[in-house]
Amino acid sequence: MGRCMEINTQRIDEAVLALLYLGLHERNRSWKGFDWDAMGRLHEKGFITDPVGKAKSVAFTEEGLQEARRLFELLFSR
Repeated sequence: MGRCMEINTQRIDEAVLALLYLGLHERNRSWKGFDWDAMGRLHEKGFITDPVGKAKSVAFTEEGLQEARRLFELLFSR
């Protein structure tokens, strides 16, 4: 206890992107109920549209959808 844990934001971003794929609807949209910092980084990387706004979902870019599917299969398939 009392030790600071170093967080690997790359792995968090990969997990969030994979979980966004789990919420896929309307061909390329997903609900945006994840950490705002991670969502911002995914937007900066070009995987999703800007998460800031009134919409309750974000759209995947073509590259983002492909990467989300790859990561989902890597992290969560048997």
